[in-house]
Amino acid sequence: MSKLPPPERLARDLDWNLLRTFLVLAQSRSVTDAAERLSLKQPTVSSALKRLEDRLGKRLIDRRPGRFELTSAGRLLLTEATDIHGAILRLGTAMRDVGDEVTGHVSVAMASHVISPLFDAALTDFHAAYPRATLSIEISASREALDAVTARRVSFAVCLVNEHKPGLEYRRLFREYFGLFCGPAHPLFGRHGLSMADLAGHSSVSFVTDQANDALRAVTMMRSEARLDDRIVGTSANLEEVRRMITAGLGIGPLPLHVVKEDVAMGRLWRLPPYESPPAIDVHVAWNPRTRSNRAEQALLAKLLERIENTPMEQRIYV
Repeated sequence: MSKLPPPERLARDLDWNLLRTFLVLAQSRSVTDAAERLSLKQPTVSSALKRLEDRLGKRLIDRRPGRFELTSAGRLLLTEATDIHGAILRLGTAMRDVGDEVTGHVSVAMASHVISPLFDAALTDFHAAYPRATLSIEISASREALDAVTARRVSFAVCLVNEHKPGLEYRRLFREYFGLFCGPAHPLFGRHGLSMADLAGHSSVSFVTDQANDALRAVTMMRSEARLDDRIVGTSANLEEVRRMITAGLGIGPLPLHVVKEDVAMGRLWRLPPYESPPAIDVHVAWNPRTRSNRAEQALLAKLLERIENTPMEQRIYV
């Protein structure tokens, strides 16, 4: 029998459980932390890491007193193991989907402030066509949603996009505009004729993505121009919680104009400057073309992309 080349021998002999343990280690602060997450004893996890390093012939984690970091080989393995893990997670779903009727599950990672009649219409069409297919929507920060798409843990994401991650596909779903607001307990509530100078020094609340290097960069610039206090007293990835903090009077905060129209009309929020040229934020659909999608996932994404294609951009701008 001919001797197997090293890559094939590695594929034959490598234990997947070692890779699964490594994935947890890569997300942990120490071997002890990883052992707790895996409900295993620390020596068991240390032994698994050593066996994996011996099998690959590379040191994967630099572990010294006060130091626990992936090596360059470890970072490379993390990328590949994450991809493998996503494929294995989806294997059972792919097998269950074999048959004449579409019965698969669709998991969507979504930013919390997505209000889009176009997306809702796509859901209506999808359920009418495939009533036995199921759907779950998980609310998360946009960067976490994109990470889930990259790792193939979800079908697709509807979220903000700061920069396009390699390997993913994107379509702009809609554009929304942000303004600054305060709640009834705030001293600026109900005051007319305000200017940006009146906002200077006031405390603020915002989204976790409201940073100069993240998806809400334009909103960060608006807050900076208002010269609000540099200290943000409250943050959340969830719009409802940001709105709660603003309404409770913790500070001035940004919210999408079209989302909070009713709150303004009912006197729960008060719009503050700037009133002209508010920052525009685009919400995208993002998916991983390398994902082995079931037919339900393919169908919902196709219906959503079809509606985007057939709806002029001017009808997908919400103010």
